[in-house]
Amino acid sequence: MTVLNEEELILIRRHLHEIPELALQEKQTHQYLLKIIADFKQDYLTIKTPPQLPTALLVLVKGKNPQRTIGYRTDIDALPVTEQTGLKFASKHPGIMHACGHDIHMTVALVLLSYFSENQPQDNLLFFFQPAEESESGGKQAYEKGIFTGKFKPDEFYGLHDNPELPAGAIGCRLGTLFAGTTEVNIDLIGKGGHAAFPQNANDTVVAAASLIMQIQTVISRSIDPIQSGVITLGKVRAGTIRNVIADHTRIEGTIRGLTQQMILKIDQRLKDLCAGIGRSYNMEVKLDLNQGGYWPVENNPELTKNFIQYMKNNPDVNFIETKPKMTGEDFGFLLAKFPGTMFWLGVGDPNSQLHSATLNPDEKSIERGINAIKGFLIARMEK
Repeated sequence: MTVLNEEELILIRRHLHEIPELALQEKQTHQYLLKIIADFKQDYLTIKTPPQLPTALLVLVKGKNPQRTIGYRTDIDALPVTEQTGLKFASKHPGIMHACGHDIHMTVALVLLSYFSENQPQDNLLFFFQPAEESESGGKQAYEKGIFTGKFKPDEFYGLHDNPELPAGAIGCRLGTLFAGTTEVNIDLIGKGGHAAFPQNANDTVVAAASLIMQIQTVISRSIDPIQSGVITLGKVRAGTIRNVIADHTRIEGTIRGLTQQMILKIDQRLKDLCAGIGRSYNMEVKLDLNQGGYWPVENNPELTKNFIQYMKNNPDVNFIETKPKMTGEDFGFLLAKFPGTMFWLGVGDPNSQLHSATLNPDEKSIERGINAIKGFLIARMEK
């Protein structure tokens, strides 16, 4: 097979869109990726399916005179969203959709891989088709299970995320943080139930929870530098069974977003302090569970990102846009904490929808434009 052309890549993207699968269940997607890659020229390729993460896929392209191994990551999972696009190639899996554009991500990676399978790169290239980005921290699992060892260890890592707000084919990036880190927050307050008419004989967790919620609202406004940014949202509160019984248990669920890992750890500590204080003040048990998993802030490496931005700005065929950080999460942040690298946006020109929307419909013209920009960058990077 020669390098995938535009007609072929559109067909591949549409087939991937039809077969979305949830985190760690990407078996059909994995098999389809292997089928496509098997048709590429194999002279420079080493393909590996790691048994410890069986829906992951690693493809190493051997360089002519490698000075480094450049990693390129794409995510492959989908979301539990019922598609409402009305497309002829809409999801065939009920209740599951590529509502975050990972079908676009995979197509870009496949075409890049097809190009370098025909045109041997100067450096080694490692393509990582990663499961479980949307949940289950697939990037963190891959790292902790020892997938990136030996010749499969990258010296630097790159990856994209589609952006419906940017024009089709535009490249967006910034120095510093691209995506916030996220942490799940679960708080259980355990008191003593009783009759509503005799509060002195009970220990009301609803009152304590109300006090805690109000105190948590001061963490960002009074503990975080105003010129930085963070978010705490408590989206779910559950307590009690009936109006005339004092609740012995209240559960609060929420999320933290922060632009640096240091900021997230500071917010974590403030929550621990507040929960301990409420427990003492109201004489009850307060359990705090913080689960960040692999969803660390996507903090771009300064040197590599400066080089990436400079290339894109100087390329007359690239529409480069300097973007602001987003409070959405991405588990590529964990890998960028372990390997220097850069994440960037690929505009897909769908301003009437947003990521995770049931109506997301990326402009397919963005794919080839993105491929050309990224291919050019990788070639230029290998010349330095």
